[in-house]
Amino acid sequence: MRETGGKKRGIEQKNLNTRMDNRFATALVIACVLSLISTIYMAASIGTDFWYEYRSPAPENFSDLNKIRDEFFDSDPDEKSYNDLLFRYNGTVGLWRRCITVPNKSTPWYSSPEKTESSDLITECFSFTLSEQFMEKYIEPGNHNTGIDLLRTYLWRCQFLLPFVSLGLMCFGALIGLCACACRSLYPTIATGVLHFLAGLCTLGSVSCYVAGIELLHQKLQLPENVKGEFGWSFCLACVSAPLQFMAAALFIWAARTNRKEYTLMKAYRVA
Repeated sequence: MRETGGKKRGIEQKNLNTRMDNRFATALVIACVLSLISTIYMAASIGTDFWYEYRSPAPENFSDLNKIRDEFFDSDPDEKSYNDLLFRYNGTVGLWRRCITVPNKSTPWYSSPEKTESSDLITECFSFTLSEQFMEKYIEPGNHNTGIDLLRTYLWRCQFLLPFVSLGLMCFGALIGLCACACRSLYPTIATGVLHFLAGLCTLGSVSCYVAGIELLHQKLQLPENVKGEFGWSFCLACVSAPLQFMAAALFIWAARTNRKEYTLMKAYRVA
């Protein structure tokens, strides 16, 4: 009878372990997939130039094309000047670059065309330097005599820095996860979950700062008539990345805490 009872208890414990392993394995696989997708989305968002897009009618005259390029690629940028060009020439803005659509120099009529075709237009981009990323914004854009607008200045800096902090936290969390696999323990994945949660907060903060910065800019620089602005797909990728990071964090933390709790119960069951 004792042997039969011992065998039955051993079978029950083995079935319990199998069910637990399946639950934790499923949760971890889903969390890793969510983490990978959010990392790809965040990296693509940082590296592309479509956080915000302007849609404007085609200009009637490109006779000042060289002047336009000189103003747009000026090494000492004036916020008002390059934003006016973005408004008028179907500009796009990313975290690192600003772009406008102009005629191709190779076309024979580029200096003063009466009509433009999409096949004859090219997108020219200019990268923000590191000093430009930390440059002060003024209360009246382009007017250095109006004082520094601290709110817009720090919103711009945060929207630039927070996505990199988010990626760094996720990479560090992945490293901890690999160490947990090497140690054959789920408990360190709590740290992975916490880091993913912090990464999600950084991503959400970056998106919020960008929206607030754009709204404040448009309050100071009104869009011209017939010009529309909208958030682009790069911005949407960042928006999608944040909830994916939160979901991955929840699964990592749940798996680690539940595994620890049930491991303690199993030890008590064996003692009993």
